[in-house]
Amino acid sequence: MNPNAAIRDLMSTEVVTIRGEDTLTKVSQIFSKKTFHHLPVVDDKRQLVGIISKEDILRLLSVRTDMSDREFDDMQVKDIMTSNVVTLDPDDSIGLAADIFLANRFHALPIVEGTNLMGILTTYDLIKFCFKEAWIDDENMEVDYEPENFS
Repeated sequence: MNPNAAIRDLMSTEVVTIRGEDTLTKVSQIFSKKTFHHLPVVDDKRQLVGIISKEDILRLLSVRTDMSDREFDDMQVKDIMTSNVVTLDPDDSIGLAADIFLANRFHALPIVEGTNLMGILTTYDLIKFCFKEAWIDDENMEVDYEPENFS
């Protein structure tokens, strides 16, 4: 893997998003139908304003064990989302993303140009990219020996 390669080469560009005014019930419904664990929160102009994860919802429910279904239904994304989001630019390096993932134990980074959401990079994307290159390298490996003739 080339750690200097640009994030744009492996980020996901078809990103499911949510708005701050949407309910946690809507977030839970999305998470139950999809395999991802993070949703970027955007405004009407598709500018990033936060991120919410499955872990955020689980943390809320572990603290508020007495929360009724009605309270959960009424709670909005903006009430629990992370609004101070670490982001990267599409031209930032894969190595930088890996360092941020490792140092902060993040699993997803929104990719923005300015404040406009361009994509998302997850640890899954990074692992898939690394092993794809390793697999291709193994297939193209040349054997550097002459087989012996035992006849």
